[in-house]
Amino acid sequence: MFKKGSKINSILTGSCPKCQNESMYADQNPLHLTKVLKMNENCSHCGLKYQIEPSFFYGAMYVSYGLNVAVGIAAFIVSFVFFESTIEQSFLAIIVTLVVLFPFVLRLSRNIYINMFVSYDAKADPKAKKQ
Repeated sequence: MFKKGSKINSILTGSCPKCQNESMYADQNPLHLTKVLKMNENCSHCGLKYQIEPSFFYGAMYVSYGLNVAVGIAAFIVSFVFFESTIEQSFLAIIVTLVVLFPFVLRLSRNIYINMFVSYDAKADPKAKKQ
């Protein structure tokens, strides 16, 4: 399920969706906030251009919205149901959770979005086993 060639692998690792040999990001650490959106232009292994068209990753905002809603609901349920917090404390938990997870959700939404359009190609992977 998480092996090379699966979309899950590419999404979770932030690797090139076509060959999965290299990270799409110039800095792999999402906690370096000034570089969280810096991406390589192309994959050095297969040559895939990450910015498929101008403003391509604007569509990732919709994915990010969905992820943030899911994270917010999860934070509310954990806070309100399991920790029996008040409504105010639960909403504060949502805000804190979303702020802390912002760089991870941002990158994850980009990873999901590009994987919607680009599939793994074993021929593009020079390290793939010859069969």
